[in-house]
Amino acid sequence: MNDVNTISGIHAVRTMISTKKHSIPRIQSSTYLDLYMLNKEKERLLKEAERLAFRNTVIKKRLEEISLEMYKLQGAEIVSNAGEGKINPSGRAFNQKKEVKKEWKKVPLNY
Repeated sequence: MNDVNTISGIHAVRTMISTKKHSIPRIQSSTYLDLYMLNKEKERLLKEAERLAFRNTVIKKRLEEISLEMYKLQGAEIVSNAGEGKINPSGRAFNQKKEVKKEWKKVPLNY
């Protein structure tokens, strides 16, 4: 299901107010109001840019952690395959370990 956040380019849509289109001619005294509104918008956008920069660093850090974890798990997989006599990427055979197979404990049930 699509929502507003998944639609491409929806955040760049400008409204009538942001494009400075008005149905009533502007009054000269509204200049201070316009300056105030523009200043507020500027502050909001600067805060949003700051949040985005922080979020970007968090995402990059998490991607690095995931890559490291994947590398460790792939290394563990190679080592776990060593007991099966498989060959590592360098072409040498791993030391084969004797695996002890554990038997299930059997308990008789009488009805």
